[in-house]
Amino acid sequence: MKTIQEVENEIIENFSMYEEWLDKYEYLIDLGKNLEPYPEEARTEDKLIKGCQSRVWLDAHMQDGRLWFKADSDAIITKGIISLLISVFSGRTPAEIVADDFSFIEQIGLKENLSPTRVNGLVSMIETIRKTAEENV
Repeated sequence: MKTIQEVENEIIENFSMYEEWLDKYEYLIDLGKNLEPYPEEARTEDKLIKGCQSRVWLDAHMQDGRLWFKADSDAIITKGIISLLISVFSGRTPAEIVADDFSFIEQIGLKENLSPTRVNGLVSMIETIRKTAEENV
């Protein structure tokens, strides 16, 4: 399994292939399409990430000392963002997640190219993933 840093570096490299942000949004949308189906019965209030303009469900479970995430959103860009985060952090130990600085988000320019409400949602997704990891360290 690749390290978090290796996966983040791949994401940075993938984003750098596109010069226009419209192309980067398309890449995010494609990532969202690759999320595994999220069970309808898991779309509960306690799984909703607070602070997102759109609805984002995040479910986490521990297995063999690793956190596994499943997620979905009712908005295509947001679905791509949560898919991006899951691709990095699902299957990691809580300690690995807590130790990461999430700086790849800045390096790909995501925050400065999202609307303020989407940035708030991104921050809420990151905080939820980090808090879930901290609770399981």
